[in-house]
Amino acid sequence: MLPGLAAIAAFALPATVPLAAQQTTGQKAGNFALTDMNGRTVRLSDFKGKTVVLEWHNPGCPFVKKHYDSGNMQKTQAAAVAGGAVWLTINSGAPGKQGHMAPAEARSLFAEQKLRSTNYLLDPKGVVGKGYGAKTTPHLYVIDPQGTLVYQGGIDDKPTANVADIASARNHVTAALGELKAGRPVSQAETRPYGCSVKYPEVA
Repeated sequence: MLPGLAAIAAFALPATVPLAAQQTTGQKAGNFALTDMNGRTVRLSDFKGKTVVLEWHNPGCPFVKKHYDSGNMQKTQAAAVAGGAVWLTINSGAPGKQGHMAPAEARSLFAEQKLRSTNYLLDPKGVVGKGYGAKTTPHLYVIDPQGTLVYQGGIDDKPTANVADIASARNHVTAALGELKAGRPVSQAETRPYGCSVKYPEVA
């Protein structure tokens, strides 16, 4: 585990963990603890032995809207959960910035947009987002049942905000989950994430 990620596992550092602390595909994913939309503490380690998908989210981002307004993200979430995976949607938007939500707002959005993820987690200080090197919304990560990071990058290979592009896109997350299920290595373990930049707190 990289030094910055060890700090995340202990949840001891403020939101100044450098983006260079991005985790390495093929290595163990760092543990973290965040508060969910219902005020409960959720840890990655709670899901030991399960495949976990992490999705960085900002409801105001046009690229996020592309996948949510079309139902593509919810469809991808539902298929993943039906296949036995845990899907954690994470909001690292800082207070006062686009996409930031209080717990009540997150609960309303979760219901209104019919999210099919397992839970919605709040990271307003950006500790976990920066530790994972999350750069865009959306930015996706897949962790296998052994706790190894096996995919990180974009949801698909069409880096646009155009809904029409979804039909012809390769959904990297769905593909990675399918390969894991079949006992095969993930064929595209890293792709370039695309979307809006994550709205982290300003660093003094």
